[in-house]
Amino acid sequence: MELIVFTKHFTGRSIEGLIKDIKYVGAEGADLCVRPGYPVEPDTILETLPSAAKRFQEAGLSIPIITTPGDFIDPEKPIAEKVFGACAQAGVGLIKLGYWMMGDEGYWKSVENARRDLEGFSRLAKKYGVKACIHNHCGGDIGTMSLNSCSVMNLVKGLDPKYTGIFIDPAHLSISGEPLPMAFDIVKEYLSIVAVKDFVREQVIKDGKRRWQLRVIPVGTGYVDWPTAVKLLMEMKFNGPVSIHAEYNELDVDDIVDQVKMDIRFFRKLVTETQSQSKVNK
Repeated sequence: MELIVFTKHFTGRSIEGLIKDIKYVGAEGADLCVRPGYPVEPDTILETLPSAAKRFQEAGLSIPIITTPGDFIDPEKPIAEKVFGACAQAGVGLIKLGYWMMGDEGYWKSVENARRDLEGFSRLAKKYGVKACIHNHCGGDIGTMSLNSCSVMNLVKGLDPKYTGIFIDPAHLSISGEPLPMAFDIVKEYLSIVAVKDFVREQVIKDGKRRWQLRVIPVGTGYVDWPTAVKLLMEMKFNGPVSIHAEYNELDVDDIVDQVKMDIRFFRKLVTETQSQSKVNK
């Protein structure tokens, strides 16, 4: 498994700054956030992504995946082909798409609409030799059309897993998902990348009313059963990227970097312990 860092919350960092941070935390590459305001933006991706990938490669790092804006869900828009073409040129194999929401027409018609879009992305992925990935994301109170393993499979089942993949996120599954052995088995044919973060769900007072909110806390201290998740990945012989999500909104960037270093230490230790236990049980 290749440990990479999602760069969404490394705000203000240049490509050189990201490389420095990723080397410091001990990761092997980036889940590069390609959104407005970041070093690589969708509108300039043809020029900036290949050069960023080259600089990463020169530093001994990789960019196996980019994360697009949350509204990147229309394969017919000109920006879609530009993004897929740039990834092919830069050697980035995975593209995380945006999020489909249920429309006024209801759930199953929304599934039909999303599948039509995903068929278009699959054709683009085949054309450029990359893979379009869908993130299981509970989406708070509203929810997304890919909130857990069953719902995301309603969107991708039957599409070619060579060109369409699933970005599994055990933290979101801990809120609205299936038990991990079931969740991983449901998506195993399409499993392409794993997110690492941890959640708690808590009540807060906002505007004088009680509300539920999710809070990201250090990996291993929240709802996710990470020993089981790692054991399942190893049993599946998963060898794709593992993205440390670093979504510590309340911290400044330097403190986020330090916390990511600890998250990576936790995850690597858990992998080592799981490997050792596996050998003992043989």
